[in-house]
Amino acid sequence: MTKHAFNKLRQYCEQEAFKGYDPYDGLNSKLFQAMPFLSKSRLARLAWIQFFKRFPLNLRSVLGVKKEYNAKGLGLFLAGYCRLYQSDPKQEYLDRIVFLADELIRIQNRSYSGACWGYNFDWQARAFFQPKNTPTVVATTYISSAFLDAYDITSNDDYLRIARSACDFVMNDLNRTSGSEDTFAFSYSPLDKSVVYNASLLGSRLLARVFAYTREPELAETAEKSVRYCCNKQHDDGSWSYGEYDFHHWIDNFHTGFNLECIYAYMQYTGDSAFEETLNKGFDYYLNTFFTEDGMAKYYNNQTYPIDIHAPAQLIITLDKLGRFEENRELAERVLGWTIRNMQSPKGYFYYQVKKRFSSRIPYIRWAQAWMFYALTIYLSYERE
Repeated sequence: MTKHAFNKLRQYCEQEAFKGYDPYDGLNSKLFQAMPFLSKSRLARLAWIQFFKRFPLNLRSVLGVKKEYNAKGLGLFLAGYCRLYQSDPKQEYLDRIVFLADELIRIQNRSYSGACWGYNFDWQARAFFQPKNTPTVVATTYISSAFLDAYDITSNDDYLRIARSACDFVMNDLNRTSGSEDTFAFSYSPLDKSVVYNASLLGSRLLARVFAYTREPELAETAEKSVRYCCNKQHDDGSWSYGEYDFHHWIDNFHTGFNLECIYAYMQYTGDSAFEETLNKGFDYYLNTFFTEDGMAKYYNNQTYPIDIHAPAQLIITLDKLGRFEENRELAERVLGWTIRNMQSPKGYFYYQVKKRFSSRIPYIRWAQAWMFYALTIYLSYERE
């Protein structure tokens, strides 16, 4: 079932040329942009994005939003094709790796200290406004990690140089919020000073992974300070809030997975095991909180719905990155089985969210297809083994 589900998804994504819509692309609407009294209003931008995100029907083509590349989505597809090639070295996978890497090089933002990427839309959040293509630590580090995957396969030095260049963006362009004991958190982008734990940890993960190639002490030392800051913010039960603003105090599934993945990666690449207790406590909380006996991957810690496609995808990735897939294979198969049965369209793409009374079946390219593509390539690599 899983291989068939992946083949259908792959066919869909390749037919779409890896372009599509995003939950947050509402401000790309030509209609909205034609109304400056709305497009210049923070509240109007926020309301417009939330309407597009929450409304179960897709109005984008009607309101002038085009399917486009999303850089982070391309990075996830790149990581997925690298995983495919590693377990089944076909020329067609290598061709996709080169194509996706070339596109990411072409669309990078060249206005900062190093290689970096943002989203293909203006983005109004409660914490900040990000103009189109503003680079973020999240997009940049996922893409850079995929370049390192590609480097491991191709030995193309350009890919390693790009990942090292992205470290300059993280080190020099992101703002820092200081904590106790000489620690700090990276900001989400150069334009804000928010503290979002998974975002800061993703910055640390990239620095640590590049350190494993270049052995530059500054990379590991800087990563450690951010990891320690975020680990100090773990709650007694093993959970983390999303961030530090009052409206960021929720606890959710896939951002917890991000945190765990990044802490483990830091320890793996630097050899520093100081955060093992934090990792284990967080992993126990993650497994015991966010997944039901039926295989539903809950979004939040305190309610079942919505079931967001990002959550089951991240489970597979988290188990793999922590080296704990085999011991939790039954959970992975239960969650994937439920997800494929309930969230995959006959056309191959995956739905955005299942809610208690209705579902959003819009085929978002980054949020749904790219994440499930990457997750399924990981799962299938274990099947081949």
